[in-house]
Amino acid sequence: MADRLDDRGLATVFGGSGFVGRYAVTALAKQGWRVRAAERRPDLAGFLQTAGFVGQVAPVQANVRFPDSVARAVAGAKLVVNAVGVLSSSGAQTFKAVHVDGPRAIARAAREAGATKLVHISAIGADAHGSSRYARTKAEGEAAVLEEFPDAIIIRPSVVFGPEDEFFNRFAAMARMSPLLPLIGGGRTLFQPVFVGDLGAAVANIADGAGKPGTIYEAGGPEVLSFRELLDLTQQWSGRDRGYLRMPFWMAKLQALLTWPLPNALRPVTYDQVLLLQKDNVVSDEAKSEKRTLAEIGIPAPHGIGAIVPAYLERFQARGQFASYRT
Repeated sequence: MADRLDDRGLATVFGGSGFVGRYAVTALAKQGWRVRAAERRPDLAGFLQTAGFVGQVAPVQANVRFPDSVARAVAGAKLVVNAVGVLSSSGAQTFKAVHVDGPRAIARAAREAGATKLVHISAIGADAHGSSRYARTKAEGEAAVLEEFPDAIIIRPSVVFGPEDEFFNRFAAMARMSPLLPLIGGGRTLFQPVFVGDLGAAVANIADGAGKPGTIYEAGGPEVLSFRELLDLTQQWSGRDRGYLRMPFWMAKLQALLTWPLPNALRPVTYDQVLLLQKDNVVSDEAKSEKRTLAEIGIPAPHGIGAIVPAYLERFQARGQFASYRT
């Protein structure tokens, strides 16, 4: 951690208490930035204050759907980071509001406030012509950011893992309760999981000068694994041995439609997520050849899942954290 709080200046992180945002906040605080964590509910983000010295990290109220609050949150900031995103639309938190209008408001406010750097977290699979609304709005959000702030740097991660993730934890919880796990599309979809701590470090590296302005980087870990392989490892590390229910994509889409009235938290998968699973989620050959990967933003050796995931899935074993103890 830096010796002085004013070595770097002020950084505003939207979604600072979220899964990716909290790691960006921590990495920036260690560099010496004073960090303003912009949140819809700052009263629930008090835990972020332990990421730095007393007063170094301050949660503030802001909602990306309200440009006035966004402008207040970036006032005086040299660095702005947008780590806000949703996996499914819910109420006013629609894909368009969060992935397109919100990033545009943040980029515009950052430019008008005189910020020198803007980092926007998007997703591999962002595609203006994609079949899913998630993919299309992610691409539209990128375009909006670069239109308002041409020097912005965009990071597109594959599926992100870490202690608070919604991938390994979700399927480990399902394996604890259900006799069968859904194997959508035969489990052939490929992923390149990236550690959330590496994403946070990449944001801090960009703040320190890494990366080329106006560039889209793709972030993946060292392993490319199929959906089936990831589920196998999830079961192994959570001490389960469940069978699989093979679900062709058409069946998964039907199930998603039939469960549409349920809250998203209770649905195995949404229709939009099934559409996403029909396309591999890995770093593209173009990004590799054009040197637009994690290595170019200071992460030459990203963490693999085997070094991180087993520790936080231990709690799903029959005896939880005591599963490895002899009795």
